[in-house]
Amino acid sequence: MIPVLVTLLILNGVFNAVVWPAFYRRVARDERSRDERGHATRFLVVHTVLIAVALVLAAVSILAGIIAATGAWT
Repeated sequence: MIPVLVTLLILNGVFNAVVWPAFYRRVARDERSRDERGHATRFLVVHTVLIAVALVLAAVSILAGIIAATGAWT
């Protein structure tokens, strides 16, 4: 059971760490990301916050996988 948990947690973290930065680059280039004056719009801000939360969760997932793999929680 533990090896499956470790694998799932680490794969989840790695997947999210790879996917979300690429998505952010697409969002940042989108015409809806900036207004006429070049300021960030709510579109960019909301997506940036969502991506940041996803990356924090990815880091926590990887950390939890490492802790589970080493048995450090016991």
